[in-house]
Amino acid sequence: MRAVHLFATSTAQPIGPVRIAESGWDRTRGLLGRPELQGSEGLFITRCSSVHTVGMRHDIDVVFVDRTGRIVRIAERLAPMRMAMCRKAASVLELAAGQARALGLFVGTSLYGWKTEKEPA
Repeated sequence: MRAVHLFATSTAQPIGPVRIAESGWDRTRGLLGRPELQGSEGLFITRCSSVHTVGMRHDIDVVFVDRTGRIVRIAERLAPMRMAMCRKAASVLELAAGQARALGLFVGTSLYGWKTEKEPA
């Protein structure tokens, strides 16, 4: 998996490193069996509109992103053995619990950096 830093229109603080899960296996596995996320590191899952935390040991923040990179929903502190979804989402950013708020992310914020380094217009 490649790793990038993401940027949000709501803050100058970069998010990352963020691993990009693009392959079927990486998207299916997600954070399972991986160490707990630290600071602003995350996992960006492409072609994804729902996640589960079955088998997880810790809470996570789940940021749902549409095709244009705009945040359409945030599920904060999703506990183990739970599920979250958003029909409008095309991708998901998984962060350590509490990081979405700490990074100043909110619905309507645009994320960029995983496809291009240019900020959206």
